[in-house]
Amino acid sequence: MTDLHTHAEDIVAQFSDHLDLTVDEVEERLDNLVNEYRVPVDEARRSVVNSYLDEADLEREALGGGGNASVGLAEIDQDEQWLDVTAKVVELWEPRSDSVAQVGLLGDETGTTKFVAFETSELPELEEGAVYRLENLVTDEYQGNFSVKLNRTTTITEVDEEIEVGDDAETVEGALVDIQSGSGLIKRCPEEDCTRVLQNGRCSEHGDVDGEFDLRIKGVLDDGEAVHEVIFDRESTEELTGTTLEEAKDMAMDALDTTVVADEMRTGTLGRYYRVSGPQFGRYVLVDEFERLDDPVDAEAALIEARSI
Repeated sequence: MTDLHTHAEDIVAQFSDHLDLTVDEVEERLDNLVNEYRVPVDEARRSVVNSYLDEADLEREALGGGGNASVGLAEIDQDEQWLDVTAKVVELWEPRSDSVAQVGLLGDETGTTKFVAFETSELPELEEGAVYRLENLVTDEYQGNFSVKLNRTTTITEVDEEIEVGDDAETVEGALVDIQSGSGLIKRCPEEDCTRVLQNGRCSEHGDVDGEFDLRIKGVLDDGEAVHEVIFDRESTEELTGTTLEEAKDMAMDALDTTVVADEMRTGTLGRYYRVSGPQFGRYVLVDEFERLDDPVDAEAALIEARSI
């Protein structure tokens, strides 16, 4: 059975109380979009579902689950699988693209996974810390990491319940061999619920704004066999470097250059060995806890390793 046939069966089940559809006709529409017009499968399904919603004069809320799976977020292991979940918004992050409305971490009892909502879907915004019933999500896989995408057919209902998010933290260790660009003293958009990092004083969502200073480190740990990319937030960056946000601002003001902060951080941390723990977000481990290890690392060797990355 092909993936398109499975999607067609799901759509027919969704509209079984509203339209007289056959699996063959739905699969033919999907096949036309995917194989002739090269539309991604999830976008093709969304388009077909929307057309049937219009035909039946229905809102998305009128549809049933339609065979969507109920899978724990940390248990997702299939690409392009349609899900219904009840989850807590654990964290929100700044989108890297203007096409993305929101991106962050959803959590349930099994753990956490990344979510993305696109501007074109025109969905209500999720609030950090709130719990929602989310129906008609689709899973996505990139380089072995699974996430979920909210789309135009996703329904969002805030629910009055608590969720104890499961601990699916990753633990990695190694020599800190690189501090990447975008580290040190940065500015974020000051608009409510927006944490985007400014580029040349401009927020991709809100335009030219007076940013608010923040600290972070985007680093690379090398354990001798693999490299692990990690992000330290303000609190963990201050603890790691011994430099507070106010001290970093003073340092940049004295030098009339914010890059001196990241340079100073490199001087004090590169070549040292750390163990960090936190949730996986794309290719990064978000540092919740860390400790410095005693194993000596040759700083010069570490810098040579950094240049080869």
